[in-house]
Amino acid sequence: MSGFGTVSIGEAARLSGVSARMVRHYEGLGLLPPVARTESGYRQYGDADIHTLRFIKRSRDLGFSIEEIAELVGLWHNRRRASASVKRIAQKHLGELEQRIADMQSMRSTLAHLVHCCHGDARPDCPILDDLAK
Repeated sequence: MSGFGTVSIGEAARLSGVSARMVRHYEGLGLLPPVARTESGYRQYGDADIHTLRFIKRSRDLGFSIEEIAELVGLWHNRRRASASVKRIAQKHLGELEQRIADMQSMRSTLAHLVHCCHGDARPDCPILDDLAK
C-alpha cells in the first residue's frame, strides 16, 4: 500500500475498515505508535499506520485478543523475529477456538435434544424447563 500520504482519522478509519473510535482506542493501547498531529492538534495517519490498522482488523476478524494482537504487531514489526513465536500464538488461539467450537457443538446437541423432547403444546410439563432447573 502506498500513496495516501497523511490522512485524517476519518479517512484512516475508512481506508482500514476500523471505526474512528477504535482507531483512537488502538492508539491508546499502544498498538499504533503515536501519530503525527497538525498544528491544530488533529491526528494525521500515514501509510504505515493504515497498514497496521488493517493488520489489527484482520487479527480481530480472526478472533485474536488485544494482548495477542499486541504481541503479533510487535513480531510483525520485528524483522529478526522467529516464525516459531508467531506460530506459537496462532496455535494457542487455534486450540482455544477448537475448544469453544466443541463446547458450542455440545450445547447445540443438548438443546436440540431438549427441543425434540418438548411437545410444544398446551401441557405445562416441559423438558426444557426441567433440564434448566437441574
